[in-house]
Amino acid sequence: MAYDDLRDWIKTLDKAGELKRIREEVDPILEIAEITDRASKSAKGGPALLFENVKGYAGIPVLMNQFGSERRMKLALDVDSLDEVAGRIRALLDVKSPEGFLEKLKMLPMLADIGKFFPKTIAAKDAACKEVILKENFSILDFPVLQCWPLDGGRFITLPCVVTRDPKTGKRNVGMYRMQVYDGQTTGMHWQRQKNAAEHLRERLRAAVGTTASAHVNAMAETAGGTQNITLTNLKDDRLEVAVVIGTDPATTFAAIVPAPPEVEEFMIAGFLRQKPVELVKCETVDLEVPAHAEIVLEGYVKLDELRSEGPFGDHTGFYTMEEDYPVFHITCITHRKNPVYAATIVGKPPMEDAWMGKAVERIFLPLMRLTLPEIVDVNLPAEAVFHNLMIVSVRKSYAGQARKVMNGIWSMGQAMFTKCVIVVDEDCDVQDLREVTLRVANNIDPERDIQFTLGPVDSLDHASRLANYGSKMGIDATRKWTAEGFTRPWPPMIEMDSATKTRVDAIWKKLAIE
Repeated sequence: MAYDDLRDWIKTLDKAGELKRIREEVDPILEIAEITDRASKSAKGGPALLFENVKGYAGIPVLMNQFGSERRMKLALDVDSLDEVAGRIRALLDVKSPEGFLEKLKMLPMLADIGKFFPKTIAAKDAACKEVILKENFSILDFPVLQCWPLDGGRFITLPCVVTRDPKTGKRNVGMYRMQVYDGQTTGMHWQRQKNAAEHLRERLRAAVGTTASAHVNAMAETAGGTQNITLTNLKDDRLEVAVVIGTDPATTFAAIVPAPPEVEEFMIAGFLRQKPVELVKCETVDLEVPAHAEIVLEGYVKLDELRSEGPFGDHTGFYTMEEDYPVFHITCITHRKNPVYAATIVGKPPMEDAWMGKAVERIFLPLMRLTLPEIVDVNLPAEAVFHNLMIVSVRKSYAGQARKVMNGIWSMGQAMFTKCVIVVDEDCDVQDLREVTLRVANNIDPERDIQFTLGPVDSLDHASRLANYGSKMGIDATRKWTAEGFTRPWPPMIEMDSATKTRVDAIWKKLAIE
């Protein structure tokens, strides 16, 4: 069954022996992060941590590392294997248009199930996130916002579900973007230029200034979110409304990080993962809906022509991302549950909690990758490469040049466009076994022939690229080479024992007592 809210999830973690309650007083400045970092790098990712005695914040516990192991990711999505969710997606994708009355009748139960995924709006009186409503005399610093690393520019909200609405289509988007706290009422909004919320901001800007001021829009697009303040006059409407949700049920939090296409709302994805609709409630001061049973909701707006320096921030690359200008979020109202739980995360040198979240994304979205590239057998995004730096892909090779076609297909596919290095191997290579991958790559390539380079967009966090957001990518074709690819020598078979010998040795292995 789906978890009703974060508290229901915490009870499940506790019952499963996956939660450690920390009763020692700890400081939200650096100490919580250091404890969590050590735990996340321990065996199997360490436990989820509930800090119940946070210095200066009596009655507001902090939840960390909630997704920080394979077991907890499976618990969060209520599955025995992450591939179960991929199987559900495949079942949806395999549905064909019914032919005839009987086939249409057979589809009715499936259509009813799909209907369960759509979010539903409930009355404010039934929404737990409305237990306390503050429209004045509020401060985000009344909550234990963390500073994670010594050189961070300040405190950062690190696990927010940020809700915006597409000005053109009216569809909601839920994304996860770090937010530096400037003071009690304002924060940064780290909207990297390729993210959906950043495009919503640009669409609002285009609508506000009209086509004659398109150069100003291009100037904002030219920045990281950008690198200079842009002064515009006579704006028709100078705001984009935003709601920020902290502390939701695990499926909703996870849905905020998935690389979904813009036309698919994350609340629906959460409903699909939960197999139960997300209950929403109208905000108090902005025209947006948020999860009704969230712990904390920040309502407000981003001004279209206001940017402010944000950072540095110790990021999931293992390096600090340095200061750049980004939009500013102004809070107009805070609503929260009584004695709210503050949910956060820490990123840094892997492995950390986000590695397990990334692995779940990898498994769940494999069927969607196969829609475009059906020859893909499996993919691996190693945690050490922090997701966007390396993708290892096995393919069912049917023609010459197919590995290069797959590389280019990946670089044209949504957030996968940021992938710095793509390695393509044959279908009989287990991409999850990095020793096997290393063997194939080291032995199967002629570097000059099998490595290709291209230029294109790169992640904003890539500090090594020649320019911000733009740089080179590398593809390695480690598949067996064909004559049609210009390889005329014999390709040797890989060493493997015959099955009959393996069977005989299996039968006597225990008697040999070798291990």
